[in-house]
Order: sequence, then C-alpha cells, then structure tokens
Amino acid sequence: MISLLSVAIVLAALPAAFAQVPIYGQCGGTGFSGQTTCVAGSVCLVQNPFYSQCVPGSATPPPSSTFTTPPVTSTASKTTSTGPASTPTSAVTYWFPFGDSYTTTGFLTNETLPSVGNPLGNPPFPGFTGGGGENYVGYDTVTYNASTILTYNYAYGGATINSSLVAPYLPTVLSLIDQVNEFLAGAGTKPSSAPWTSQNSLFSVWIGINDIGNSYYVSQNQSAFADLLLSEYFAQVQELYTAGARNFLFINVPPMDRSPLMIAEGTSATSLEAGIITSFNTKLAAKTAAFKASNSGVKTWTWDAWTEFSTILNSPTTYGFVDAVSFGNTGDFWGNNYHPGPAAHQIFASKIAALLANTPWF
Repeated sequence: MISLLSVAIVLAALPAAFAQVPIYGQCGGTGFSGQTTCVAGSVCLVQNPFYSQCVPGSATPPPSSTFTTPPVTSTASKTTSTGPASTPTSAVTYWFPFGDSYTTTGFLTNETLPSVGNPLGNPPFPGFTGGGGENYVGYDTVTYNASTILTYNYAYGGATINSSLVAPYLPTVLSLIDQVNEFLAGAGTKPSSAPWTSQNSLFSVWIGINDIGNSYYVSQNQSAFADLLLSEYFAQVQELYTAGARNFLFINVPPMDRSPLMIAEGTSATSLEAGIITSFNTKLAAKTAAFKASNSGVKTWTWDAWTEFSTILNSPTTYGFVDAVSFGNTGDFWGNNYHPGPAAHQIFASKIAALLANTPWF
C-alpha cells in the first residue's frame, strides 16, 4: 500500500550497535524507528515502502526466488484441515485471491504450488505479508477453513487495478490485470495440479486501496475516474467468469483515511480521501450487483471492510487493541503505518469465514 505524498523505501539495513532484529521481524519501512540490522543468516528484504522484514538468506534475492523458511507455528489453538496426503480430490476446494499488499503472501507461480499439507504453496506459511505475520488469507486457509483449501494467491503488494491509470510505487508491481493474466495462463487452464471446477472454487478481489491512495489528491473528476477504474476492475472479473469462475467474494476499500500514514498528512487530506473512498465503495456495490444480474450462475458475497475497520477503530480496546493509531507493537491494530497487523487480520478472517459459513470453503 502506498501514498505518493509520503514515500520512503528502505533500500538497505543500517548498522546497529546493539540489538539485532530476529528472523521475520520488522527491519524497516516508512515511520519505522527500530533496529534495522538482521541477525546473522538473514537479510532485510523490502516488502513494500512501508514494511521490510528479516528473512533467511545472505543477500537480497531476485523477485523470482523462494526462501526455504520453516513454517511458522502458532501457539494459539489453530486447527488445520489440510489433512493427510490421501485427502480425496472431492474434499479439496480452491481459492484464488487477487489484490494488493493487504492480501498478498508472496506466492510465485513458478515455485512450489499449493498441495495437501502445504495449502499456500510458496513461500511457506504465513508467507510475506504487508503487516508482518499471518494475514486473513493465511488464517482462512489454515485456521477457519471447513475444508482442505488450496490457495493460489495472485495478489501483489502495491497493486493497482490498471497501472496505466494509476501507477504503482514500482513499475514491476503486478496490477489486477497482470494478476488475472497470470491466473489465465496458469491455474486458469485447470492443469492436473489444480483441477478446480466452477463449483469448488472461490475467487476473491480486494483492491482499490492504492488506486485511491495514489490518486485522491489529483485534480480531476474523481467520480468519473472511479467509474473508469471499476470498469477496468469488472472487465477482469468478467475474464474470470469466462474462465469458469462462478463464486466471487468482493471486499471494499477500508477507511484508509484513518491509517497512521494518512493521519500524519492532516485533516484536509484525510477528509478528501474519506469522501472518495465512500463514493468508490458505493459504486463497487452497484457494479457487483450488475455483474451478478448479467451473468448466469454467479454467486457473490461482499465483505464490508469499511464497516469492519470502522467498528474496530471506533472502539479499539473492545477488540484488545491499545488504541486506533499506534502501530508496530503487540497490542496495536496497525502492523505498520498503513497495514493492519496479524491480530487485526485474524479478526478479518473470522468475519469472512462467518460470511461464508454455509459454503464449502469457510
């Protein structure tokens, strides 16, 4: 996630005289003031402008690399339904998420693919996430799942819907269009490794945060621009439908005006962005309804991230958080100044699972 008003990419870790950051700890990012030197055997890897993480290795790997990191084990009462290797195909369901750093786990299509016992494929659970640690995709794949879910997570940190309309923070970022094309060329062909069907697959899209964050301050007709963005959005959804997708989960844009990053920009910026988010979400709901009405056999669900975020941020202590603005520490809603942390994502995952409680997935 990114706002072009405040961007600082951590390109390298600086020497530290005392404490070092453990593997999987945060080592950089906009607004981060902690230690930046990773323990021996690990390197500080930039996930996005707002979060860098210590991962195993001796040098920053190229984008196509996969880290051989051990799976993270949870001390919570996590239940996994990944099952033994003999799990019958009929008991397996497939999830294809698309989006940005709120959704990504760092999945690469040319590396280890999801399988029974390793439902996220690469990188190992919880993957590389925007807020550090598990995100809602990981939680719903291995904790709140009612079936064995194999998750092909095409989401990419920093993504926009169409990079020609809203540029991402780096030109190498895969837009929603790019992500869908990756799917169509890979799992979309229904290879033997992913024999999904229209009945046993779920397609989810959570995008728009960067589109708004990177353009809300531009002098233009923002309502007309939202229409253009959503036309591009649903052109990709239509591509998925043509490929056989029938079950869709749509997630709207949360109140990013309440993130620590945006609060630091001042009330004029937050007020402007808040209005654009509300308009975008209203149009998204209308587009979702129109898509369902125009395509036979479609089932849609919408998780209202805007309302869920607002409910928590309006009463953070009710949900176990210290307040609505702190970030980066245990007890904070925000993992960094623009991304919710694992505790928040666990709440999101439980809400999404409840929304889809009567489906094969959650």
